[in-house]
Amino acid sequence: MLWPGLWLLPSAAAADGLRAGAARVDVTPTQPVTMAGYASRTNLSQGVHDPLSARALAFDQDGARLVLVSLDSLGFYNQTAEPLREAILQACGLKPSELFLCAIHTHSAPTLSLDSEHDPAPNVEYTRDLRVKLAGVVRAALDNLAPVQIGFGSGASPVGVNRREPIQDRDGRPKIVLGRNPAALTDREVQVLKVVRADNGQVAAALFAYPCHSTSLGPHNNLISGDIHGLAAQFLEQYLGHGAVAPEFAGASGDIDPWVRILPDFKTDKGWVPEPVLLATLLGEEVGRVLEDIHTPTTNAPIQTALESFALPGKGASGSPVTVDRTNAFDITVARLGGMAFVGLGGEVFNDLGKMIKAQSPYHPTFILTHCNGAAGYVPTRASYPAGGYEVESSSFAPGAGEQIVEEAVRMLKELP
Repeated sequence: MLWPGLWLLPSAAAADGLRAGAARVDVTPTQPVTMAGYASRTNLSQGVHDPLSARALAFDQDGARLVLVSLDSLGFYNQTAEPLREAILQACGLKPSELFLCAIHTHSAPTLSLDSEHDPAPNVEYTRDLRVKLAGVVRAALDNLAPVQIGFGSGASPVGVNRREPIQDRDGRPKIVLGRNPAALTDREVQVLKVVRADNGQVAAALFAYPCHSTSLGPHNNLISGDIHGLAAQFLEQYLGHGAVAPEFAGASGDIDPWVRILPDFKTDKGWVPEPVLLATLLGEEVGRVLEDIHTPTTNAPIQTALESFALPGKGASGSPVTVDRTNAFDITVARLGGMAFVGLGGEVFNDLGKMIKAQSPYHPTFILTHCNGAAGYVPTRASYPAGGYEVESSSFAPGAGEQIVEEAVRMLKELP
C-alpha cells in the first residue's frame, strides 16, 4: 500500500555492499487539534501553513540495519514513545537498537496522546493514525533498499543563537531569561549525510542535523507548521527534486533558539518574508551548498547499533537542583555506519554536551540527534545550574546528569564492534 504523499527509492534486488531506502509520508492533521509546546495555548489549530511529514532513511549491509526517522512533532511526550516505536518494530521486524525515532521539536504540531480519557479525541485519533503511518513509511523504506553511495559534509549556520540571556531583575540581581545571548558560543555545525543512487547518480536522500529549537512561532500562532527544521526539509526536497527525501533532525539544542523567535504569525505584508521561512531557507541553502561539495563516495559501511536506558541523578522532592534523592531514566541509542556514527539522545540536552560527545567520539563525524526514542526533558550542563533559568528550573535532572550522558554515550560508541 502506498500512503498519500509517500516517496520511495526504486526497489532493487539484494546486493553486496551498502543499500539504502528512503520514504516520506504526510502526517498533517486533517481536523483542528490542540497544539503542543505552550501551556498557555489552549485553543485548537486554525489551519495549516505548511504540511507535516515523517521521513525515514533505512540502511542495510549484510543483514544489519539502521533506520533513522524524523517526525515533524514536538516530541514523544505523554508516554507516546514506546507505543509508536513498538508499532514500527513489530511491523518491520527491527531490533530496538536499529530504530532512531526522532522528533524535530516544532512547537506548531499536534500534541501527541493515546489517553482517550483525558485528552481531546482529535489528538488521540491523530496519534493512533500516526502509529500506522510511521510503521508504513519505515516498511516502505526497507522494502525499497537499493545500492547507494554515501558521503559526509559539514557546514555552519547562524540561524541558531544561545537563548539564555543574562539580565538584572528589579532589585539588581542577576537573572537568566529566555531571550538572545549572541555572546555565548554555540555549536553552529550543520551535519549533512548525502545518499546517492548507485544506478543513476541522483541524490536519493539528504539527511541533516542542526542544533536549534524550532520555535520561531510562539503561543499566539495557531497554524500547523514544521517551523525551522520542517520548512528547511521542504525547501531541500523541492530544490533537489527527483523524489529526494530530506530527513531533518534537531541537534543538541536545549539552550539554542532561532535568531528570530516566538512570533505570533507568518507576516507577509509589504513584501515582508516571514522569518520562519527566511531562517529555514537560510538553513536549507547551507545544506544544499554542503551537498554540492560532497564528492567522496562510500559503498561499504558496516552497521552496528546499541541502545541503553540509564538511571541518572534526579532532583530532590523539593525541586532543589543540588539535592539528589531519586533517579530518572534516560535513553541513549548509538549506531555506527562505516566510519561515521549517530548518537540518539532521549531529551533536550544543552549544546555543550553535544559538542563534548562529538569531540570525544572515536567516529568522525558523529551525528547528534535529540528527542530520540524518548522525551526526558531538559538536561543542562553542570556549569549552568548556579545561574538558574527556565531550562534548569524545569529539568528533572540534578547537576552532573548531562556529563554522565556524555560519558555513557562515548563509552557505548567505543564498545561498538
